[in-house]
Amino acid sequence: FDISSIGRIAGCYVRDGSMRRGAMARVKRDGEQIFEGKIETLRRGEDDVSEVEQGYECGINLKGFNDVQVGDAIECYRIKEIRRTLS
Repeated sequence: FDISSIGRIAGCYVRDGSMRRGAMARVKRDGEQIFEGKIETLRRGEDDVSEVEQGYECGINLKGFNDVQVGDAIECYRIKEIRRTLS
């Protein structure tokens, strides 16, 4: 969907796990990664939400990327820094 004030919104269905606003995401097209960046906007219906769980539809806007096409896959991930402990 194209929205003049925001840009292109990808209409998505969460197949596994969850999508979170602000999380990192990869866009894959035909098995090849074409973009990596942050989820800027995450909407469920008319509501702006922070997370969408598996089995639900949502709208996703990716920061700095407006070339979403039908059939693209978006993978969401988090990078956690784990402090090393000495045993």
